[in-house]
Amino acid sequence: MASGNGMGWATAPMVVVAVLARTECGSAAPTAGPLGEFDAHGDVGAPKRPGAASYNAASQEYGMSAAGVNMWGPRDEFHLAWKKLTGDFILQARVEFLGQGVDPHRKAGWIVRSSLGADSPYAGAVVHGDGLTSLQYRKAKGAITEEIESAIRGADVIQLERKGNSFIVAAARFGDPYTVSRLHDLPLGDAVYAGLFLCSHDPEVVERAIFRNVRIIRPARDGFVPYRDYIGSHLELLDLQSGHRQLLLSSARPFEAPNWTPDGKSLIYNRSGRLHRFDLATRQSTLIDTGFAIRNNNDHVLSFDGTMIGISDHSSDDGQSTIFTLPVGGGTPRRITSLTPSYLHGWSPDAKTLVYTGGRGGEFDIYKVPSDGRGPEIKLTDHKGLDDGPEFSPDGRFIYFNSVRSGKMQLWRMKADGQDPEAVTNDEYNNWFPHLSPEGKWIAFLTFGSDVDPADHPYYKHVYIRLVPVGGGPARVVAYVYGGQGTINVPSWSPDGRMIAFVSNSALD
Repeated sequence: MASGNGMGWATAPMVVVAVLARTECGSAAPTAGPLGEFDAHGDVGAPKRPGAASYNAASQEYGMSAAGVNMWGPRDEFHLAWKKLTGDFILQARVEFLGQGVDPHRKAGWIVRSSLGADSPYAGAVVHGDGLTSLQYRKAKGAITEEIESAIRGADVIQLERKGNSFIVAAARFGDPYTVSRLHDLPLGDAVYAGLFLCSHDPEVVERAIFRNVRIIRPARDGFVPYRDYIGSHLELLDLQSGHRQLLLSSARPFEAPNWTPDGKSLIYNRSGRLHRFDLATRQSTLIDTGFAIRNNNDHVLSFDGTMIGISDHSSDDGQSTIFTLPVGGGTPRRITSLTPSYLHGWSPDAKTLVYTGGRGGEFDIYKVPSDGRGPEIKLTDHKGLDDGPEFSPDGRFIYFNSVRSGKMQLWRMKADGQDPEAVTNDEYNNWFPHLSPEGKWIAFLTFGSDVDPADHPYYKHVYIRLVPVGGGPARVVAYVYGGQGTINVPSWSPDGRMIAFVSNSALD
């Protein structure tokens, strides 16, 4: 991760808010307005040297400076950017200390407190300057802090989740899966102060840190009914080199599955069965005319040249998914598949063939058909269980797909005629929807945990977006996401291969 210069808070235009005077009781003194996603910020515990915080609206990063004694005894001193939250939530960020630092135990991360008092009970996901990562907590007002050390060191990705009175810390070195620590039965009250914090561990020293990819997530409520109940969506871009995520659009109405147009100017996504084009320059969305096909699912795919779009629509055939094609700018859909259900996933590079998942006789296999609809479908797989997500390689030689044939859902590839299938991944996770980079060297895909049925790809789960070389090998995490169904169902690489578009989820007020 690139470090900043000087104060470390970048060169783009910034919104900087100064800290107001500290209160005598040692609570945080709120600022005169919000700071990015947070209600306010200020010093907790009246540290000798005041802290400060800033938000870079262009890069969507938070900068923080702070002093303070060690957060370990019956009271704390640190700087806090906080938001008042109730109920369950998930807090995510990537943390970087700036400079070598003075004390190896300087601390930064997420913290959840009953109050802004210096001796408040709390739970925190804490990264230390020497690499120690832990779940720190104070059980009662004025009690000594305790901790659960993580099995990993040097984490820079941290997640703190509250479920009732339980707190779960997930931490990772960027690129690796999470390591999880849990604390049960810590009642902090329903309404809490949750936020980013920094403490220098030395009252005479001011330390600095940057927080990136900051997300405050309200998960789906317990008991929600999939495909009936929904929460909001975020449209995001992911820079694959830096791991930086940029939030483009948020809506309480759910949307899914962004394609990136080959000209690099737009994203196409599905909202409530209709396709919309999001202009990256103007940040405005417009409806795409798909004629009678107004019940599209999230399996829409652009041809390699960007002139045509294929859709999987439920408006006809008794609500069964049927594949149609039409010009990318809109028009009258042309029916391609005669049998249903059929779920589109890929075009051939020469635009002559479509590959899709077809449900025939209770089995789901991969098929291909001429893209003009003038020919029979050809079955490419014949294995018990689900084969899904087929996509051509850019050279047209292979079809990549996901299959449960080995137990877990894993990535596979076969020749374009269906011959010589071979596994690309073989790990403890469930891997879905392989998407080939434009130059054909990398596969981006969605990863669910082992707690999910291999044949399912549900909404509203902790998932990873990972990359693996096309020939197989170690996969690395490039995004830690709350999402799942609709996150990255369709090809979404930028034309230059530098970025990926995806959807994450959160309930929105």
